[in-house]
Amino acid sequence: MAKRNNSSTAPSSEGALYLGDQVSLSGSHQFDSGSVEVRSLRSPDKETPNEDSAAVIPLGEDTVILAVADGVGGAKAGREASNIAVTILQERLNAPGLGERGLRATVLDALEDANAAVMALNVGAATTLAVAEICANEIRSYHVGDSEVIGVGQRGRRKLQITPHSPTGFAIEAGILDAEEALHHMERHILSNVIGAEDMRIEVGTAIRLAPRDTVLLATDGLLDNLRVDEMIEIIRKGPLAVAADRLVELATHRMGGDGLEDPSKPDDLTIALYRPPRR
Repeated sequence: MAKRNNSSTAPSSEGALYLGDQVSLSGSHQFDSGSVEVRSLRSPDKETPNEDSAAVIPLGEDTVILAVADGVGGAKAGREASNIAVTILQERLNAPGLGERGLRATVLDALEDANAAVMALNVGAATTLAVAEICANEIRSYHVGDSEVIGVGQRGRRKLQITPHSPTGFAIEAGILDAEEALHHMERHILSNVIGAEDMRIEVGTAIRLAPRDTVLLATDGLLDNLRVDEMIEIIRKGPLAVAADRLVELATHRMGGDGLEDPSKPDDLTIALYRPPRR
């Protein structure tokens, strides 16, 4: 499986790891199971490496696994943790015997193995990880932390949105905070669950059917802290997938340079993966 290091000019029929080793990474993937666009770029206000990672892992004709990870802890440790998470996920899914183990069990084992590997660094490193398992036009999410998975229809109906593992995420779910308040909350970036902790837990979503024109978005904080969910949905729900990916990045990076008085603004590493099923 390829490791993609720079912008692609034509869709690839292979998967890839995006490991934050350049200032900006992008890729287009075309499979029988759908189309994928990935964008990843370093925060504009820092010179240290991008601590986000992503993976695109095709499995057979009707399955693709997508993942984004947001390293926690700063400097090399955060980047190393997120890279470990997506690399182990790819290795386990491509190992012989997947059919015997089953897809769900393999993903869960991969996340447990990633947790053990990050803890073994013994430097306090941690990372979030959001995974979308898309198989035969059904999606199931797995997540640890506050990276996002959102599924929407062409008319903007929200079919899927996971609950971030954070105090503000749970407060929104409970109706204590609304989404706009949470964007500016002082505890927004406190995490209650990460890969790299002894008490790490994996939240598994129920399978949801995707229609031919639905769109799935996976994203890290660089997008989530600078765009409102309704803004993301309006951008991704229709039109070419590559155009939607570029528009998300453009608006988020513009917001990062703002004053934060009216619109959210927080410079951060940004990684997104967009998926759309084939039109059959």
